[in-house]
Amino acid sequence: MVRKLTVEFGDELDTSLVMGGLSRSYGDPGLPIERQRVAGLLRHWLEAADATSMPLDPLLWTEGPIHSTYPACMAVEAAGEQGRAEPYLRALREGLMCFRRKLDTTEALVEEARRAGLDVERFRIDLASNAIVEKLGADLERARDIPAEALTEEGAVVGDRLTIPSFCFTGADGVEHWVFGFAPYERFREAAEAAGARAVDAPPPSVQQALRRFGRMAAREVELVCALPGPRVAAELWRLATEWQVRPVPVLTGHLWEPA
Repeated sequence: MVRKLTVEFGDELDTSLVMGGLSRSYGDPGLPIERQRVAGLLRHWLEAADATSMPLDPLLWTEGPIHSTYPACMAVEAAGEQGRAEPYLRALREGLMCFRRKLDTTEALVEEARRAGLDVERFRIDLASNAIVEKLGADLERARDIPAEALTEEGAVVGDRLTIPSFCFTGADGVEHWVFGFAPYERFREAAEAAGARAVDAPPPSVQQALRRFGRMAAREVELVCALPGPRVAAELWRLATEWQVRPVPVLTGHLWEPA
């Protein structure tokens, strides 16, 4: 949805990330109560994959489960110091959710920063700084600042915070327009336009243009960004693969696609 918004509205939207901290601690997976929790997480991930049509590999939870999401949240804050929060977050999502990488330690997160092309030494220093701890604390408070709209929408609040993901579009007048959780793209467009954004007058990119711009993409992302019907997306991606223009990256429940 975010990539589609980026294409449709261009510079009309200025995006920023708020890290919500899914879990401070997942506990010892060897304990019976935690095994039940792992089973719930497996189901939740698969339901999210079904809702978004994104490829996923939830076997991380059975092979090398992470102990907390907070280290990854702090790492995204550190990447933001280099203006690279969004591509680094994408790298973490792919690593955790598609490639079973246990990204909850400093060295693992530093290695992911290297893959994402960040200044690794600066990243390491920022990750260990008090400033990053304070930024994450501010984000956690933001996620727990419940707007009035959330109180009347089912599923918008989970425990003491907003559901993840939640999106806030704020116009020049300061009025906030919210989209909570998984929603059709039309909801995002309406919220952006209500905040004053106007779509750019340009055709959607080709598949190859989209992959060059964003890097790896799922078929569902290509479908939205390139405004192609689902069956045609699959056919076009595999056609380009046979011509060595794109390369499929296997994930347990599907593929990601990248420029060849």
